[in-house]
Amino acid sequence: MELLFAVLGGILLGAVAHVVVPRRTTRGVLVAPAVGGIAAAVLWEALTWAGWPYDGTWIWVVALLGSAAVALVVAVVLGRRRTAADEAHYERLVKQGA
Repeated sequence: MELLFAVLGGILLGAVAHVVVPRRTTRGVLVAPAVGGIAAAVLWEALTWAGWPYDGTWIWVVALLGSAAVALVVAVVLGRRRTAADEAHYERLVKQGA
């Protein structure tokens, strides 16, 4: 049950990352929430396999802050790469005269 709550927290933090990070229109609406949920699930499972207790504070802190950090990084990187790719494509089209 705790895994479900951790994943939901990761999804919510990913949604916040989508809204907070600029260049929202250059990436999908569900990319950051999906990445946040996946990161939270992976971190939670890794920490439980490492022996951290389910009811401990640090497992929640690490899983949720880690998923938020991963979602923020993915949102920033995808936004920058998409903007650069769009500009390169536009320059290529202008050069070809299309």
